[in-house]
Amino acid sequence: MRFRIFLLIIVACTLSATAGADVVKPALVEISANTNGSVRIEVRASIEALLTGINARYKNTQDAPTAEEYDALRVLQSGQLHTEFEPFKQEFLGQIYLKADDVIVPLDIVDVWIPEPGYTKVPRISVITLAGELDQRSRTLQWYYPAQFGDNAVRVRQVDEDNQQWHWSEWQWLRKDEPSQSFSLEELFTRRPVSEVVWSYMVIGFEHIVPRGIDHILFIIGIFLLSTRMRPLLWQVTMFTVAHTLTLALSMKGIISLPSSIVEPLIALSIAYVGIENIFAKSLHKSRLVLVFLFGLLHGLGFADVLAEFGMPPNAFATALISFNIGVELGQIAVIVAAYLLIGIWFRKKPWYHQRITVPCSAIISVIGLYWTYDRIMF
Repeated sequence: MRFRIFLLIIVACTLSATAGADVVKPALVEISANTNGSVRIEVRASIEALLTGINARYKNTQDAPTAEEYDALRVLQSGQLHTEFEPFKQEFLGQIYLKADDVIVPLDIVDVWIPEPGYTKVPRISVITLAGELDQRSRTLQWYYPAQFGDNAVRVRQVDEDNQQWHWSEWQWLRKDEPSQSFSLEELFTRRPVSEVVWSYMVIGFEHIVPRGIDHILFIIGIFLLSTRMRPLLWQVTMFTVAHTLTLALSMKGIISLPSSIVEPLIALSIAYVGIENIFAKSLHKSRLVLVFLFGLLHGLGFADVLAEFGMPPNAFATALISFNIGVELGQIAVIVAAYLLIGIWFRKKPWYHQRITVPCSAIISVIGLYWTYDRIMF
C-alpha cells in the first residue's frame, strides 16, 4: 500500500509535467518615491493570470476553472495580449492602492511591457508601470495588492536625483490580503530585524522545494532510491548542499552566470541520469558523491533564478543566503523523511527492494527527466 502511494506521487509528477502545469509566481512590486514628489511603481506579474483570476490558491494552474483560457492567453503575441489587457486596466487600478500618510495617492497606468511568448510552460512576466504624485511632506507609504491578484513582495526606493542618492527598503512579503507595513520616507529605511530576514528567506527556500520544486523533489527521490541507509543519504545531501550553496553565492554576486535555456535542460538531464544510474547500479559507489556534487553546482544556478527575482538585502546578504539554503535543506529533508516513512522503513531490507521498488520508480523518474529535457530544449 505504501509503495503504491509512493508510486502515485511520482506518477502525479509525470502528469503535471505532461499537462504543462505551472505555479503562478508572486508579483514583485518596486515603488520609487522621488524627492521631487513623483512616484513610480513597477509591478512584475503574469497578466495571463490576472485576466483569468488564477492566484496563489491554485497550486497548479490546471486546477483553475479558467485553465483553458489561461493557456490560450499565454501563447498570444505581445500586441495581442496587450489588447486583451486594455479593458482590465480600470479594474486593476480600482483594486490596488498606494497610501501616503493614510491618504490614497491617485495612480495611472503609464506603460505596460509584455514580452513575446517564449517557453510557454513558464509563466510570462510582464511589467505594469504606474505613476502618481506625492505630497512632498509625506512621511510614510503603504501598499495594497489584493489576494485575488495573488501574493506579492514589495519594496520602496527613496530617490534624490539632485544629489544622486537612493536607498532601498527591505522586501515585505504579503500573502493574507493585507496592506504592507508603512515604509518611512523621512530617513534611511528602517531595516527589518535579523529574525524577520532569516524567516522570510527560509520560507522562500523551503517553498522552492516543497511544494513548487517538482524537479528538485524528483532528484532527491532519485538519490534516496538507490540507498535508503541514512549515512550515505546524508553524505549525498551534504555534497549537494555544499555545491548548490557555492554556485548560488557566486551567481548572486554576478561572478558566474548561465542562461536558463541552458541550465533548465541540464537540470532535467541530471534527473534522468540519476534515475538511469539507479536502474543499472546494484549498490552505491563513491563516484556517486562526485556526480551529486556536480549536479548540485547545476541546481544552484537554478536556485539563483529564484533569489534573483526577490533580490538580496545589501546589508544582510550572507544572512539571506544562508537562510535560503537552510530553507532548501529543510525542504530536501522533508522529502527524504516522507520517502523513508512511505517506503524505506518498510521495504529497505527486503531482498527484492531493488527490483520491485528502485527499478520501476527510477524508470518513471528517468522518463520524466528525459521528457523535461526534450521539452525545455524544444520550447
